[in-house]
Order: sequence, then C-alpha cells, then structure tokens
Amino acid sequence: MSNALTILKTRFGYDSFRPNQEEIINAVLEGKDVFASMPTGGGKSICYQIPALALEGLTLVISPLIALMKDQVDAAVESGIAAAYLNSTLKADEAASVYSRLYRGEIKLLYISPERLALDGYLDKLKELPIRFFAVDEAHCLSEWGHDFRPDYLSLAMLRDAFPGVPIAAFTATATKKVQKDIVRILKLNDPFLIRASFNRKELYYRVDRKEKTLAQISSFIKDHEGQAGIVYRTSRKDVEKTAAHLSERGIRALPYHAGLSQALRAENQEKFNNDDVQVICATIAFGMGIDKSNIRFVIHGDLPKSMEGYYQETGRAGRDGLESHCLLLYSAGDLVKQQYFIDQIADPDEQKKAKENLSRMARFAAVNVCRRKQILEYFDESAGDDCGFCDICTGSHEKINASVDAQKILSAVMRTDERFGLTHIIDIVQGADTEKMRTTGHDALKTYGVGKDKSKKWWRGIVEELISQEAALQDTQAYNALKITEKGRRVLFGKESFYILKREDTLPKQPSDQEDLFAKSGKYSTELYDRLKETRFLLAKKKGVPPYVIFSDKTLREMAALKPVDNSGFLRVSGVGETKMEQYGPFFIPVIKEFLGY
Repeated sequence: MSNALTILKTRFGYDSFRPNQEEIINAVLEGKDVFASMPTGGGKSICYQIPALALEGLTLVISPLIALMKDQVDAAVESGIAAAYLNSTLKADEAASVYSRLYRGEIKLLYISPERLALDGYLDKLKELPIRFFAVDEAHCLSEWGHDFRPDYLSLAMLRDAFPGVPIAAFTATATKKVQKDIVRILKLNDPFLIRASFNRKELYYRVDRKEKTLAQISSFIKDHEGQAGIVYRTSRKDVEKTAAHLSERGIRALPYHAGLSQALRAENQEKFNNDDVQVICATIAFGMGIDKSNIRFVIHGDLPKSMEGYYQETGRAGRDGLESHCLLLYSAGDLVKQQYFIDQIADPDEQKKAKENLSRMARFAAVNVCRRKQILEYFDESAGDDCGFCDICTGSHEKINASVDAQKILSAVMRTDERFGLTHIIDIVQGADTEKMRTTGHDALKTYGVGKDKSKKWWRGIVEELISQEAALQDTQAYNALKITEKGRRVLFGKESFYILKREDTLPKQPSDQEDLFAKSGKYSTELYDRLKETRFLLAKKKGVPPYVIFSDKTLREMAALKPVDNSGFLRVSGVGETKMEQYGPFFIPVIKEFLGY
C-alpha cells in the first residue's frame, strides 16, 4: 500500500485515506472482487482511480451517469490521470480518437455507459484491450429492489463469463442488504470483499416543516442561504417551472430541469449550475444522478419523496465536500394522497405493494417526531445510537401538547358524516362555516357544528394532518379523498388512547461549522481571502471550460484561506493539492495570497 499512499499524496494531495478506502484498494490490488456500499461524498472514485494508476493496463468504469462522465474525466485529468470516456454524446471522430489512444495504450482509466456494453459484439471488442479491473458505479441500478432499477444494467451479468480472471468492484451509495445480495448475485462476484460503510452523513442537517405556502417557504429558506448553491426537488414538471419562475422573480438565479425540456436545454441548465452561473436548480428526480458538484450547500424537497432510498440519495447531493449543509423537506398529508393516486395506477400488484410500503415508510419519517438521522440509519440496517444532535428534532425546543379533545372533535365530525367527506368540509363543520354546502347537507345541525370556532382553520388543518400522519385517520383515494377513521382513530375518539402533537421551535444547529474548525487550526482564517480565492477559481474554470469544483473544492479553498501558503511547499500542504495541481495552479493562487498578505 506504500505505492497507493504515495499516489494519494502526489496525485490527489491527501495525507491519509478516508474510512474504508485503503481496504478496498488493497483488495482490488490483490485481485479480489469487491462490493462497497459507501455514502455519497465517501470518496469512492479514489477506490478505482488509484488502482488504475497502480495496475498495468486499463481500468474500466461502467456508469449510467452519461451527463457526468465529462466532468469525471476532467477531474481525473486535472489530477494527472490519463482518462477518457465513451458514450452516446461523442461524435464518430471523437470516439475514433479515443479508440486509437486505447489501442496505443495511452489511456489508464476509461468510463463507458452500460448501453454501450450491451451492444452485440462489444464484449469481444473489449477483449482486445488489456483490461485489469472493472468498476461498476451506481450498482444499485442492477437490482429490481433498488430505487433506480435500469434494465440495460443487466447486461453486466455477462462480464464475469467474458473476463473470468479480472476483478470486479461494485460501488453504490444506497443499498439495503436485500439489494446488496442482488448485486453480488447478478455480477457473479466471487467471494467478494464486502464493505458497508456508515450511512451517517454527519455534515447534513435534516429538517421537516409542515407545508403551508410552499413557494414562499422555499424562497425564504434560500434567502437565508444567500450565495450558496442548492437543489429544489418538486414532484411535477409544472411545479418545477412555477418554482423556478417564483425564485427568479425574487432575484434568486434559478433554472428548471425536467424530462419535458429538450436534451440540449437540460444540458445547458445543468452546465450553468455546475459552473456556478446560477445558484439554484429546480428539478424533478430526473435530475441528480449526473451531478458531482461538491459545493451544494442545501437540498429542498418541496413535496414528499417516493421512498427513503430516493430521499437519502437526493439529500446526499449536498455536502459532498464534507462541509455543513442543510436538507429541508416540506410535508403535508396532501402529498400522501397525490402519491397514493399514482401508486393506484400501477398495474403489477407486487410493484404496487412495494411502492405503498416505500411511501408509508417515507411518510412516517416526515410525520413521526423521532430523530431524523436515527430513522435513516435504521432503514439501512445500521445501529443509530443516541439522538444525533444535528436535526430539527434533536436541536429544536419542543412542547408536547395533549390534543385529544380537538382530535375527538374532528373524528366525531368524520363519524357523524358517515366518513363520506374530505378534509376541507370536515374543518368547515368544526369551525361552523356558513356555506351553501353546509346547509344543503344539513351538517349545520350536527352536534359538532361550530365546536371549534375559537381556533383558526390553520390549527384545525394541522390537527387533521397530524391525525393522518399518526395513522389515526386516512384519506381514501378511491372515494374522492374522504376521511376515514382507523382503528387507532376509534381508540382516540372514544377516549381509550391519548393523542399528542409537538409544538416545535427550531434552534440553530449546534455542530460547529467547518470555518470554525479551520479557524481553530490556523487562528487566522480569512473570509475575505476565501472570497478572492473563489473568484480566482471561477475565472480559471471559465478559461478551461470545467466546473470550478474540478479545480479545487470549497473545502480546499477554505483551508488555503486558513493556512495562507506563499510557496510551493506550503501549497502542497493544503489538503486536496497534489503535485499536478500545484504545478498547474500554484502560479495563480499563491500570488493572490501574497497580495492579500501585502508581500
């Protein structure tokens, strides 16, 4: 491993490996198969880039992330690796040039798409190359039990038979143990070295707010994160467009991204986001797997995601550089109804059942007042331990309120109207609304009519949503979303079980920011110098046509602003600065630091 450590320092600028990297690299260099489940930002690319440099011959990375391949190759080349990619975005002459370099032995690391691998005769063509190692990225796409199954990935099952002696390593950021077994079986991994890294993204602060005025809540949150890059996920294309327009009207540089846009416009908007030309991308889940941007500081879900795995992967796009980042989920019972409607359209009974289970688990995460991180870790079969101290449940101040009487008022109105009416009408009954519908139905004569007129509609909506979230009531999508009382709801209604809600006031996260850590390290961290270094990085990236994070991450720039190196040896001591980047970028960044210091 001494050679691998040398490569890590000279090419990538790091003094030590992150957790699990060394063990994975060692297994690959010994010729073993590997299954590695590592969280986003865990440094999996190092696990195949170092073997690519250490082994004779070619390392092949199979990835579905076509939109990301160019950035991945640019980043590898910046670190001094002879890398290239082959996918459908290349023109014929460009692909021919890559093949020529491959046959001349000039490429050490090649990225290809699974679609290319599936072409007739392509595996035989690959046998002409000196392949020494296969890395399968986003391996959860192999499993029908994964959240992003891709049928074209199943062609990878042929790799083992075609290359019996070549080690295969499968990497994924989200895999339950069930999905893990599927991946190992399909790829025919031979007694693989198994790594299940912790799914605990300590730098992410998780928060769930009740959805009220969605667009206003989103724009307010982003205003509090001025100048920081972020993603807003919405369920529908229409809501994506509305959100992007709303933010733009309020001076926030935002663009939409969804499957209804042309491929060229999607690529253009994504490039602007990667290059820091816009602050926010508003997207459906069609956006994300092609994102390697390390300085995303927040992810907002304006609607309830379909599954915990999807939510974990989408929030995981924030904080890839290890710096503190925030994840906000806006939730209402209405989201549940919308998702259930789409699930009801699924023809396959097994698929429908799986979708319902995933949605139910996601709804519990949003509704139950239990540490968010603990719920995520338990989903991935990981022991959670004590409360995390870094989510809204663990850092907010809470007041537990017995709301049994108000819950009974709502449930009584539901029961007295034969469970045939929706949320709005039930609230109108309790509030004593004077409407034509109330008079024509005769519901203004009910005992529960007007029993809650002393409280606001917002309060009663909150009670109904809590009843639904705590599974004391449900909305029947087969009966125009009429409210129904569950068994638990009947116990509450008849006084056999109490009903509690939490009144929560968020406080600021208690985890120290990375800037504070750096200040403690150097005593002289400068935000002014950091801003100057960011501007230098931005101009260099524009000139080279690469995203700024490919040159240096925010974390590296912050350490640079703390240590203030004024010569090459000092520049090399900054984490993330290897010899190749020192030679390329030292002449640009060191003068900026010297000027700041008055040299």
